[in-house]
Amino acid sequence: MENKIRIAVDAVGGDHAPAEVVKGAVEAVKRYPDIQVILVGPGELIEEELKKYEYPEEQMVLQPASEIISTEEAPVAAIRDKQDSSIVVASKMVKEKKADAFVSAGSTGAVLTAGTLIVGRVKGVERPPLATPIPTEKGMSLLLDCGANVDAKPSQLVQFAQMGSLYMENVMGVKNPGVAILNIGVEEEKGNALTKATYPLLKECRNIRFVGNIEAREIPAGGADIVLCEAFAGNIVLKLYEGVSRTLLSVVKKGLLTSLRSKLGALMIKPALKETLKSFDSSEYGGAPLLGLNGLVVKTHGSAKAKEITNTILQSRTFVLKGTNEKIKECFAGIERVRSTK
Repeated sequence: MENKIRIAVDAVGGDHAPAEVVKGAVEAVKRYPDIQVILVGPGELIEEELKKYEYPEEQMVLQPASEIISTEEAPVAAIRDKQDSSIVVASKMVKEKKADAFVSAGSTGAVLTAGTLIVGRVKGVERPPLATPIPTEKGMSLLLDCGANVDAKPSQLVQFAQMGSLYMENVMGVKNPGVAILNIGVEEEKGNALTKATYPLLKECRNIRFVGNIEAREIPAGGADIVLCEAFAGNIVLKLYEGVSRTLLSVVKKGLLTSLRSKLGALMIKPALKETLKSFDSSEYGGAPLLGLNGLVVKTHGSAKAKEITNTILQSRTFVLKGTNEKIKECFAGIERVRSTK
């Protein structure tokens, strides 16, 4: 279809697939007439779910894929052996320009592997990082890398910062975002070999706004728009962030239900509390794009429900409309030109 943003969605990926995935996809096409969702997976299974809804049929397409890659499978072997899996089929659609983006709540390893091996990297990008939006007191920050590269070089962290800055400006609407390195102190000399070597490179980088080091305790307060690290530290931060949020919410709920007085108080503060907690709900911000590929691949939580699927599809729409991938390509093409003249 002409002028439609085509988003391939892994209909059988995630803990609540296909029901929540299809529900989220239906909501997305209802909101924006310029989206066409391509549901990838076993045809009969998806069709059975679609029967539950009314939606603009020209905006919903079914792409058959008979196999499913589970989270227990080795990613590289699964991508190689299951050529008719939803993840491989959708990735090939992006590579062949039959889809503008691919969204999945399925196996993280398989999605990252398919993105790198099938869709391929932008020329000049050493390693694509997984960029996760995390809620903060000021709105949201971008944590990268949080899952793709457990080891990274200083030059790669600089590239992460460049791509993350373009993403924040174009997709999240944050102008001139501040970039900080995750560290154990704010002083320039603090940290391990990686952070110490990266710091001066970021200071010299002209196409980002580097604000120095950031300690983990400052992340929830919104101490930086982009928090830069390798995936080992990033994933630990992300998992701790999610665990503390769930625990804190559970403790608050228990406290509000301990007595009749607290229950009456809970009724009074419920509207304000609900609105406040909404700003700290990660599902409001969509998924984590794998930046630096020749097409858009977005990984959302394995536990994602309909709202998060919808928001990830809409996030992908903005990414495509703003030409974010083209800007990343232009950025690295410019860097390559400068290198060639030296």
